[in-house]
Order: sequence, then C-alpha cells, then structure tokens
Amino acid sequence: MAIMDINADLGEGFGVWELGDDLALLDVVTSANVACGFHAGDPLIMRRVCAASVERGVTIGAQVSYRDLAGFGRREMDVAPAELTAEILYQIAALDGIARTEGGRVAYVKPHGALYNRVVRDAVQARAVADAVRAYDPSLPLLTLPGSAVHDVADGLTVVAECFADRAYTPSGALVSRREPGAVIHDPDAVVQRAVRMALDGTVVAVDGGEVALKARSMCVHGDTPGAVELARSVRSALSGAGVVLESFA
Repeated sequence: MAIMDINADLGEGFGVWELGDDLALLDVVTSANVACGFHAGDPLIMRRVCAASVERGVTIGAQVSYRDLAGFGRREMDVAPAELTAEILYQIAALDGIARTEGGRVAYVKPHGALYNRVVRDAVQARAVADAVRAYDPSLPLLTLPGSAVHDVADGLTVVAECFADRAYTPSGALVSRREPGAVIHDPDAVVQRAVRMALDGTVVAVDGGEVALKARSMCVHGDTPGAVELARSVRSALSGAGVVLESFA
C-alpha cells in the first residue's frame, strides 16, 4: 500500500502583497510549509495560515530560508554555519510560537529555495540546518531530497525524502535549476502522470529521458504557479484514484 503526504509552500505573501491561494490549497494538502518571514511571510500571514491549517487538520511545517526577502530566498548565499544555525533556529521558534497560539505546533522543517538546493550538496550548510533543528526539538523531521547531504549529517534526526510533481529532474536525481528552461512543468497531464508514477513506482523520468529512482514519503505541489490550485486538486484526485493513501508524514 502506497502512502504519500502532499505538501505545498504557503504564507508566501508579504504585507499587502499576496502570492497564491493559501486557503484553497489548505483544502488539498496534508502538510503546509509555512514561510517564516525570511524569504516571504510576515507575522499576520503566519498567524492566518496557522489558524487555517489547524482548522482543517493540516500539519504545519516551518519553511526556513536564507535571509533574502528581495530575492524570495532563491539567491544562493554563503552564510557562516553558526549564523545560519541561529537564523534557522529563529525562524522555527517564531513560527512554532505563533502556531501554538492557534492550537497547533510546528511538526517538521523544510528549507526553501536556494537553501533547499544548497543543503542537497553542501554538507557544511546541511549540518548547520540540522544543528538548528536538533537544538530546538530533535523530534522534528527534516524534509529534503532523497540524495541530499542532509541524510549524511542528520546524526539521529528523522529525515524524510520528498519528491516534486511539477519540477524537472537531472539524471543524478537533483532538481533542474529554476534558471534553466523547463525547470517547472506546466502541462497538467504530465504533472499528474509523474505524480502517480512517483507514488506507485518510486521513479521519475529525468530531462535526458532516463529513469531516476526516488523513494519519497512526501510530494510537493507548488502554490505560486499559474493554475496551481486546480493542478494540486488534480494531483490529489489522481493519487487517491490510484489507491494511494494520503497522510501527513509528521
């Protein structure tokens, strides 16, 4: 029996700026990666998303990032390990405090954007993130790619593997950079087919046409692309129709 979590990045507005339909996506996903203010989000948005997540029974995760509001956390940065650990710790604690006032809590941690991709290959920064999670609550799982360096430096932390329904993969199993054409897949039929294949077979077709093995427990659907809500609904419906049990990992 295949079991899969569906997660999405939420709370990514800032002030008067809105990005994505958080409430609609919360009716689809089983886990919400909530922006903690460093790449997007602000205290009011964080509180609204946490309250709505609790109301719907959606698991709350802290989506931590480089301190990069202007670049939406998608610009790679060289941050000293001690500083990065402190900044990740700050973000987790802020979101968890807000979540608890709404009757929930942070149940896992997921890096965002450039930090997500950096810790896949950089053991030093991966360890800095892991150290922050361990310092705050060593029971919190970390969400990352199957081949991420995080797995090697977790030192007792739970690491959960994630796949992406609408992202292109390299032959090595990494995500194609958003700077490259075709990095995000917009064809709904292709996204749905890939999602079912990932959940049932644990494989995905890479950009070179080859098959890449990936064993994932959580699947990300993006909330900031055109037609994101309908696409997420289609993915959920297809997974359910294929007999996949939809359940949060945390």
